[in-house]
Amino acid sequence: MLAVAGVAIWLGGWVLTAFIVAVGAAGFWEFLRLAKAAFTGSARLAWTAFGAVYLGLAVFVLASISAQSLAWLVLIISAVIAVDVFAYFFGRSIGGPKIAPRISPSKTWAGLGGGAVGAALAVVLNSQVPRWICEWREPAPAFVHGGFATGCSQYWQPHAGDFAALIGVGMLIAVVAQSGDFLESWLKRRAGMKDSSDLIPGHGGVLDRIDGLVAVSLLVGVYLLVTAPQMFGLS
Repeated sequence: MLAVAGVAIWLGGWVLTAFIVAVGAAGFWEFLRLAKAAFTGSARLAWTAFGAVYLGLAVFVLASISAQSLAWLVLIISAVIAVDVFAYFFGRSIGGPKIAPRISPSKTWAGLGGGAVGAALAVVLNSQVPRWICEWREPAPAFVHGGFATGCSQYWQPHAGDFAALIGVGMLIAVVAQSGDFLESWLKRRAGMKDSSDLIPGHGGVLDRIDGLVAVSLLVGVYLLVTAPQMFGLS
């Protein structure tokens, strides 16, 4: 799935938008399966509505920012991947107390700490990408935030305090990504399912792959809505 996402990002345009919508639709179908198995009556209806809003907003955010700034899309994806990879290795290597063993027995506090380290590194590295590209060539406007696309001289230059803020952002991303993971794990446990589906052979369902990504995209969406509403066509 990651390889397909890479191709979609490379092609961009309607291909990328269609890929984001397709992934969101598959995730929502799986969410409906979980809600149907986990709840009845009005609770099922409420969770169905929640899933539609939750995943629908994530698709809207990702599709909107991908049309304006691939840098933000790459930041979200790379940060979530870093959280998963670092959390896995830290959790396996260090072990220790579980965060919520009844919901997700494999998640440890050490893993969460590792995920925070990974996300912080991803955020710091992504903050430097425009500057690295500027040393090589003038980037295409689609790659970066519209406000910075007028020239390399306007690219953000980091200072010590900025790095501290970026690390804090990375830690917040790790917590939000893990929260999205816990939400899906709780739903699967309540529904009595190991995976959200078998759409991806050997890897479970689409929702199993994007649970953290959905949560983080909403976090970034709120941030951009406040700081750069033009990303969503607002003034």
